Amino acid sequence: FFLHGARLSRDAVIAGLVHWRLHMLVLAGTYLLFPLLGISIEALLPAALLPSGLVVGILFLCALPSTVQSSIAFTAIARGNVAAAVCSASLSNLLGVFLAPMLVSLLLHSSADGSSGPGSVGKIVLQLFVPFVAGHLVRPWIGRRVERSSRLLAYTDRGTVLLIVYVAFSASMVEGLWRLLPLSSLALLFGLLGGMLAIVLAATTLLSRRLGFSTADEIAIVFCGSKKSLASGVPIARILFAGNPALGMIVLPVLIYHQLQLLVCAVLAQRYARGSIQSPTRA
Repeated sequence: FFLHGARLSRDAVIAGLVHWRLHMLVLAGTYLLFPLLGISIEALLPAALLPSGLVVGILFLCALPSTVQSSIAFTAIARGNVAAAVCSASLSNLLGVFLAPMLVSLLLHSSADGSSGPGSVGKIVLQLFVPFVAGHLVRPWIGRRVERSSRLLAYTDRGTVLLIVYVAFSASMVEGLWRLLPLSSLALLFGLLGGMLAIVLAATTLLSRRLGFSTADEIAIVFCGSKKSLASGVPIARILFAGNPALGMIVLPVLIYHQLQLLVCAVLAQRYARGSIQSPTRA
């Protein structure tokens, strides 16, 4: 998160701040539409169809912030409003440090054995927010070097996340939780997450057009409003569900959704770039 802060361009953030309506719509998708979908799944899905750990994982996924790097990358590929995407995705991540624990507590109807209390928020702030701010403050001195080493830093980010995921899944393996996960439940999970992604993509597209946003703004709204961050989600899960033997199962929906959003949004970005699904230029 120190490196994420160092990569964040202050000029891009300032340029994107004027699009406050866009940011409100993205945040509404991330922190309102997703939780409503999670609540609906929990209410309508028979308890016997999915292990409780996966249901908790779906609700946890719905509380997470948007991604930063992939939202910006797909917006750029699709020739959207990159400055607004930088500002919106970064704002979502910063707010997620505080909102995610509260939403998890509300969605799970409890404090998860105290894991969503003030102490956990403090840990998340210390481990995610403080390094992010520190990295951004030293950007004037290390920003150019960070940008030149972007590929190496991307591998570092992915490697760190993979290591955390490996530890979580190993703990679940030791507890024998994976023997409790039939293939039918896994297939259902893929279907639910794919449906959730489709609904959010359709909703953000429709709302951006109904509210009169330009095509470039629509692209930023669609890609920022439909994403969920694996890089933020896994560390937050380790704090909120510390000591929970089902941690691996809880983060599984985040992992699956991460892959689905990358595959679908890569295709969508190319289609936007070719202009095959762009509507006529809007004011």
